[in-house]
Amino acid sequence: MNTMSENNGQVAMTDPIQQSKGGLYGHILRRAIHLSLSLIPLIYFEYGEKCAEFVGLELPQLVSALILSMLAAEAVRLKFSITIFGQREYEAHQVSALAWGAIGIGLAVLMAPTEEYLWPLVLSLSLGDPLMGELRRKEFTDKQVMIYSTLAITIIWLACWNYVATPLWLIPIMAPLCMISEWPRLRWIDDNATMMLIPLCAILLFDPFIGLL
Repeated sequence: MNTMSENNGQVAMTDPIQQSKGGLYGHILRRAIHLSLSLIPLIYFEYGEKCAEFVGLELPQLVSALILSMLAAEAVRLKFSITIFGQREYEAHQVSALAWGAIGIGLAVLMAPTEEYLWPLVLSLSLGDPLMGELRRKEFTDKQVMIYSTLAITIIWLACWNYVATPLWLIPIMAPLCMISEWPRLRWIDDNATMMLIPLCAILLFDPFIGLL
């Protein structure tokens, strides 16, 4: 729900449907891709080793190769100012939200490759970010967006505590942090990245007291 501001490093809020290539259908595709990121932990934990073995790499090498491939493809796209169906107009001249999300998730996979951490980190992005965007599109107030999204992300972390034993005491810290991490409107980095990298940094700082890594 962003467009670039010419006066500073911030971006202004606009209607994401108007900004999306393909209009409403492009916007729907973009949201669907975002939601599909929820499958990444499942693919990684269930099939990652087999995929890495198939291509003759170690699993971390495969993850790094995928990130580097994404960066190379993004560099080509930016070189020719290409926007594809579902992308937004301003992404012709800056790293796309999809690329930032892939980089953020890839780094989380490399640095915190445990179910207890990866599931809630990825789901907070894949489900929480679209929720916040749609609440803003429906003209909810900032306070309402903060409250509803924090509640939703809290439920995500509680579910992960229940199903993959994410430490319970992290939840009152990480749920608000994930919400706040989506808030920056910066031209040089997308909220898909900040919503992964800021909570990831927090996890890395807390893990010495938990001992999962």
